[in-house]
Amino acid sequence: MQKSLSVYDSDGSTFAPLVVIELVSETKEEAIAWLLNRVRDKQQDGGAELLVEQLTPGAQGTEKDNPNVYVVGASWQRLLYGAEDVGLFKEFNDGSMRGFTYANKHNFKEFQGDGDGFLSMAECQYIIKHELDNLRAKDEAHVPGYPKMKLYPGKSVIRRMQSKGILVQVFPLHEKEELKRLSFSWFKKIKLSFQPLDDIRHYFGEGMALYFGFLEYFTLALIPMALIGIPYYLFDWEDYDKFTVFAGFNLVWCTVILELWKRLSASLAYGWGTLSRKKAFEEPRPGFHGVLGVNPVTGRAEPLYSNAKRQLRIYLVSVPFVLLCLYLSLYVMMIYFDMEGWALMIHDEEPTFWTGLLLFIPSIIYAVVIEIMNLIYRYAAEFLTGWENHRLESTFQNHLVLKVLVFNFFNCFASLFYIAFVMQDMVLLRQSLATLLITSQILNQIMEAFLPYWLQRRRNKKAHKRMIKTMEDKELPLSEQVKLEADMSTYLGTFDDYLELFLLFGYVSLFSCVYPLAAVLVVLNNVTEVYSDAFKMCKVFKRPFSEPAANIGVWQLAFEAMSVIAVVTNCALIGMSPQVKSYFPESETQLIMWVVGFEHFLLASKFILAFVIPDVPKHIQIKLSRLEFESLEALKKRKMLEASGIPKTDK
Repeated sequence: MQKSLSVYDSDGSTFAPLVVIELVSETKEEAIAWLLNRVRDKQQDGGAELLVEQLTPGAQGTEKDNPNVYVVGASWQRLLYGAEDVGLFKEFNDGSMRGFTYANKHNFKEFQGDGDGFLSMAECQYIIKHELDNLRAKDEAHVPGYPKMKLYPGKSVIRRMQSKGILVQVFPLHEKEELKRLSFSWFKKIKLSFQPLDDIRHYFGEGMALYFGFLEYFTLALIPMALIGIPYYLFDWEDYDKFTVFAGFNLVWCTVILELWKRLSASLAYGWGTLSRKKAFEEPRPGFHGVLGVNPVTGRAEPLYSNAKRQLRIYLVSVPFVLLCLYLSLYVMMIYFDMEGWALMIHDEEPTFWTGLLLFIPSIIYAVVIEIMNLIYRYAAEFLTGWENHRLESTFQNHLVLKVLVFNFFNCFASLFYIAFVMQDMVLLRQSLATLLITSQILNQIMEAFLPYWLQRRRNKKAHKRMIKTMEDKELPLSEQVKLEADMSTYLGTFDDYLELFLLFGYVSLFSCVYPLAAVLVVLNNVTEVYSDAFKMCKVFKRPFSEPAANIGVWQLAFEAMSVIAVVTNCALIGMSPQVKSYFPESETQLIMWVVGFEHFLLASKFILAFVIPDVPKHIQIKLSRLEFESLEALKKRKMLEASGIPKTDK
């Protein structure tokens, strides 16, 4: 909890500010008063029962500053009840992870005294966000002062005001001392050690910690391939007959690492209390719209939208648009091959050092164009997925991931497949893979680390010239800290980070047998990625709300799908090698049958391996089963006690 800064609530009590609510500067007074009252009202009266107060401008405040900025906190007892409401799991005295209950609070390992310090600041902020999101309209027909902003019983007040533009943003505050300690152990000191995943989880939540855990695991898993790739590159550079050995290693590697990751993520999630945590009931997205009706599950009034209309939008608009984009990507790819032919022709006519460099120019240009096309398509995919009007955020994300993955996979790998299986030019494949990989990594580092940092520095110099030091180097007043963080860029989630890892995994698992240094380059990229992503989270972006997560979600399926494609691709590359072809000198049909049979055998082995290796380690399965058994026994005991209080008239 943040101890250094505190504010006074309207009743005179002090509280630690945890979350900031910013309304537009011209928000009407009656709307502000109504919202603040709803936030402060008791839970039994339909309120959130939180503490909220207007942020007072500091000594350096100006007339341009938005006056409608409010800080939100809560009493410690309210936070503990909130921890029970959201289903928070904490470590019990016997070492197991159990759902927290206020009545049983003293039986939890870290609960001491009145429980101060039992909840992390990230957990407290998550609880406050949960309570704000569940602040629902009662009998109001509209937001006071805004007759056109209709409300109906059960509608989320915060989501409604956010979707209509009255509420600018809701974000959690950084805790400067804790951030300083985390920054020092995470990225300020360059060292060969594991990341402080528990500290990351404590500060940013489980979803963020799982991403950095997967990034670290992926990097370590690449080291054996990188160690094999270096001597392979040095001694067998021109010996393409021997890439079958490396392709065979690829086949085993891409299957085993994903299965082992599922076990590791289960262990991490259990230790963090999210493995057995029940998923919260999803509310409609803020942008979801439709005809007002009654939800058959909750019984509350909410917009309803025909699934048939949504499917028509998907299949008549979204799918044709994606296919059109794939065609444009294919067209750009053919232009790239024309450029390659032109560069090769010039080099053949006059082979010099400069014409040798010219051979790499088409691949570099193509790599830059790929990144630009991916970026433009991403915005189009987000617009289309929003237009499809999905009710739930999870459904929205799944459709967005599918659109983006299909295009990015085709856009990044189509040229490599064409070179490998149509042109069958291993020299050009190696050159193209190396150029695409190196160029994309350089562009990603510029876009993800240096550009956000430069923009943030420029914004800070322009808006806060009086602040030369960063907020962790100097104690700032609360008002200045809030203004500084409010101007920071908003972190949009781990989508782009996982997408980058997905593409890197594709480069390594699909074609690294013809360019063994691919794994080495990805390891170097991931090491810098750890530091750049850590820097972004601590210095560039607003602090995101903690998101409970038990695994990496839909991305696990994406990586497993890529590993299946890798099996097929590497088997085909093995079948194309002169070494294997020499065993079938007279019959190409026999070669194809052998390759297909071998590929089917490997896929079967892959799925058997996935079935044999449990996703959850045995000792964790036992703990979960014991907890379930004890819960059932406790329920039986409660029923027996209830029954014992009733007169036994049946005897």
